Amino acid sequence: MVGRTVRISPRAVRVTAAALGAALLLAACGSTKDTGASPGSGGKDGEGGRVGVILPLLTSPFWQSYNDYVPKMAKSQGVDALKTVNSNSDSSQQITDINNQLNQGVAGLVVAPLDSAAVSAGLDQAERKGVPVVAVDVAPEEGKVAMVVRANNVAYGQKACAFLGGQVKSGKVVQVMGDLASVNGRERSEAFRSCVKKKYPDLKVLEIPAKWESDTAASKLDTLLNANPDIKGIYLQAGGVYLAPTLQTLKSKGMLKKAGTKGHISIVSNDGIPQEFDAIRKGQIDVTVSQPADAYAEYGMHYIKAAMAGKTFKPGPTDHGSKIVKLPNGLLEDQLPAPLVTRKNVDDSDLWGNTVE
Repeated sequence: MVGRTVRISPRAVRVTAAALGAALLLAACGSTKDTGASPGSGGKDGEGGRVGVILPLLTSPFWQSYNDYVPKMAKSQGVDALKTVNSNSDSSQQITDINNQLNQGVAGLVVAPLDSAAVSAGLDQAERKGVPVVAVDVAPEEGKVAMVVRANNVAYGQKACAFLGGQVKSGKVVQVMGDLASVNGRERSEAFRSCVKKKYPDLKVLEIPAKWESDTAASKLDTLLNANPDIKGIYLQAGGVYLAPTLQTLKSKGMLKKAGTKGHISIVSNDGIPQEFDAIRKGQIDVTVSQPADAYAEYGMHYIKAAMAGKTFKPGPTDHGSKIVKLPNGLLEDQLPAPLVTRKNVDDSDLWGNTVE
């Protein structure tokens, strides 16, 4: 929840120290702006300034955790970050929030877009004012950003497909989809759908478009289960908003069976929040993909600081275990690791979901 005490994992501390050390080495060498700079390096030292941080929503434990990490990671990166602004799941409000931050004279923006297309209006305004932007979690379809900080969302859908395909040999499985106005929702949905069709043809995929809304997910899942009581597997594209209503819906119908027992519905989630880890330990769900809330905050701050100093990047491996790729629209994306969490590794202290107290 907002205001929870959060401690930074040892992994994050090690990575941050490495990044800061690299930055100091570049400064000592008197580096200058270089459009061919290697990933995570290059550019000249510029003056700082306040950074505006735009959140998409705060109704999900995932975004609550990201919100808690922002000031801590800003401090560790030497960034002066404004208090975060919550766009409350409203893409038009998000554009207003961006413009408000620009009017306050911010030197940089870190934005988690709600709508991949609509956010371009805010990005264009930032570009006109000469303010660099880093996008977190969602890649814009158009507009200029210095970097997209994100995990591979296609891999999310593929991992969910591989797990359910291995558990459920035939029958019906459900994917509770995100907002299809977001590239995240589209990529996860299409990756899961395509993988099942190609590798597990004996599975039938039923889909629930839920737009990252818990009430919508609960209502549509209830209706679907009434018509299809023989569901064998569920893929939740966002555990932060879908986990609780899914478990409650299954429980109300007497369909929430412990993993390993007869009648258990195999469930794959996506986020890596503490609530998912507890559900794995209890046998309520099977696995989740840990979307790195801590690293999103850390590298959002890392890249906006670099962008404000005039630094640029190019595709290739980074010094923090990820890879920068060039997207079809020309933007660069740092694809951060997002491990699969099972009963075997759910207690790993390096997982950010185990560092939230």
